[in-house]
Amino acid sequence: MNHYKLIIIGSGPAGLTAAIYSARAELSPLVIAGLTFGGQLMTTTEVENYPGFPKGVQGPELMQQMIAQAERFGAAIIYEDAVKVDFGKKPFKITTGEKEYSADCVIIATGAVYKWLDIPSETRLRGRGISACATCDGFFFKDKELVVVGGGDAAMEEAIYLTKFATKVTILNRSDMLRASKIMAQRAKDNPKITILYDKTVQEFLGDEKLTGILVKDAKSGEVEEVKIGGAFIAIGHKPATGIFAGQIEVDEKGFVVATDQTRTNVAGVFVAGDVKDHRYKQAVTAAGMGCMAAMDAEKYLGMDQG
Repeated sequence: MNHYKLIIIGSGPAGLTAAIYSARAELSPLVIAGLTFGGQLMTTTEVENYPGFPKGVQGPELMQQMIAQAERFGAAIIYEDAVKVDFGKKPFKITTGEKEYSADCVIIATGAVYKWLDIPSETRLRGRGISACATCDGFFFKDKELVVVGGGDAAMEEAIYLTKFATKVTILNRSDMLRASKIMAQRAKDNPKITILYDKTVQEFLGDEKLTGILVKDAKSGEVEEVKIGGAFIAIGHKPATGIFAGQIEVDEKGFVVATDQTRTNVAGVFVAGDVKDHRYKQAVTAAGMGCMAAMDAEKYLGMDQG
């Protein structure tokens, strides 16, 4: 009852594109989407660079359209988290909180998760004034002065979004240059509510029951200053979501799944796509492209395996 030719773990652009292609190939895939489905685009507001949307599209809307498209062609989608896998023998086993599933072939498309600063006070105050998702939590910080930690596109986008609610947003960048694209950096610089400070790092988050301030260190002078704030948003990137694959699949020193020939892993019949293997491009469109390739490789593998 719970056996499938193909199981796709993950439901971002990579996983759902793989579902669309494999469903159209009549593989009847199962997508283990996760409780928080849709990947990083579910917490993204305006997506302006995905082909086919000249006026842009909201991230959650794009993902809902992909889900509908996958289901239209016959993909089954369950909203559970995969908590354990066994790739040691066939059929492969994937366990969720509710059931155990088996598959002849698997596509890993679990994407990436937020990076944190790993300061003890940060862990203690997460959800009490510290967040990594402006679109999730920005509404709760109306009329407050906020800090965004980071210097890439994600940090610029978070800061710009937070100006809808905050009286002031300060971006703390650890170096003297932003990593963000020119267009995103300029948008942040042009926003009157945003201030960008360079060579600044957070040493400590202050507060008992909730965040009240931070200790900020200047990288050049070494001076540490206490700053009162109403909230902090950490936007320093993501790390691959490969925890459940430990000991089951080859990963590199940063935790990304190692792939040969685009999507093949070191386990025959297990393929990979998207940000869980991509440490370079990290775009929705490249993830979708890899999802397409993984589905086509899986289809070919299953045809050979059965023929």
